[in-house]
Amino acid sequence: MAAADEHEGHDIEVHLDRLLSEHGMTLTELAHRVGVTNVNLSVLKNGRAKAIRFTTLTRICEVLQCQPGDLLSHRPKTDQTPSP
Repeated sequence: MAAADEHEGHDIEVHLDRLLSEHGMTLTELAHRVGVTNVNLSVLKNGRAKAIRFTTLTRICEVLQCQPGDLLSHRPKTDQTPSP
């Protein structure tokens, strides 16, 4: 499977694993504290989410005491040919 296929056509990288590790928290605990299902957070964590509600993003940031930029970053495509 190509890298673009793995992330469903977007170039956003999710750093939820790192943040959970830094806080010594499980995905299940975060899901409970945020008020979403484990499955929804798992989809986000694995880079398969197509969208995230601002309310969910807000709660994740509150619980993990982080900024949205700590959770998400843009990963530019390396295989793009520059425009002329």
